[in-house]
Amino acid sequence: MHPYLFHIGSFGIGTYGLMMALAFFAALALARHQGKLEGLSGDAVTDLAISVLIAGVIGSKLLMIIVGLLTPVGGEGYMAFRDIFTIGMLRAGGAIHGGIIAAALVFFWKMRPKAGLPLRKTGDALVPAVALGQAIGRIGCFMAGCCYGTSCELPWAVTFTNAEAHELSGTPLFERIHPVQLYQFGTNLLICGILLLARRKRKFEGQIFSLYFILEGLGRIIVEVWRGDLDRGAWLGMAWLTTGRLTALGFIALGLIIWAFSWKRPPFVSPQKAPKEA
Repeated sequence: MHPYLFHIGSFGIGTYGLMMALAFFAALALARHQGKLEGLSGDAVTDLAISVLIAGVIGSKLLMIIVGLLTPVGGEGYMAFRDIFTIGMLRAGGAIHGGIIAAALVFFWKMRPKAGLPLRKTGDALVPAVALGQAIGRIGCFMAGCCYGTSCELPWAVTFTNAEAHELSGTPLFERIHPVQLYQFGTNLLICGILLLARRKRKFEGQIFSLYFILEGLGRIIVEVWRGDLDRGAWLGMAWLTTGRLTALGFIALGLIIWAFSWKRPPFVSPQKAPKEA
């Protein structure tokens, strides 16, 4: 595919970076719309979205580095500490679940009910946008050749031929492989649609928030079957327990905890709208 749109001298303008920028603005627009439906301040939602984005970028890089330092890469030993500062590592998108974990931590830290950001209502408003942003970002993955799939003989198999994709991400060239990035694009887009539809029949605040983590975890466990870059880490001596599946199990657990916490709890009432005492 095309990891770079064009080059200015020796510096390449990455397709992945462009798609991530589009993903952020599309997600922000949806988050503001959903926040409006929840009665949340648009400025507060924007401030939260920017904080979550920064945390997501940093978290993605950190998890990628941690996995590289702790697990063998491609059967060629462990990543050296000096490799962290190479151009390839700086340009790499990172591990998406590391970004989600960091973004979730910042999200919980930023919750301030008195400022109009109650936890459960804000979570319900934000997570469809997160899924939409992930979907658009996966198109960037496909263009860059990262997060590639296993060998595939099905009619929709893809073949990468760009040497830069191999240099940056280790993408196998001239081999028919699963377009797993597009599988994840479809999965995240489906999750976004389910969350938006589920909101119409929401039984309690926090239901959409919890449903996102459960669906994201389940989707990742399934799609991981066709991931070819499984040198990202296998834990506890079990080849099937990749970093993606491990974090996915954590997401499912978090979703169930949020569901249990939110179930039958009374709706949030803004201090401005709370009934005055007689």
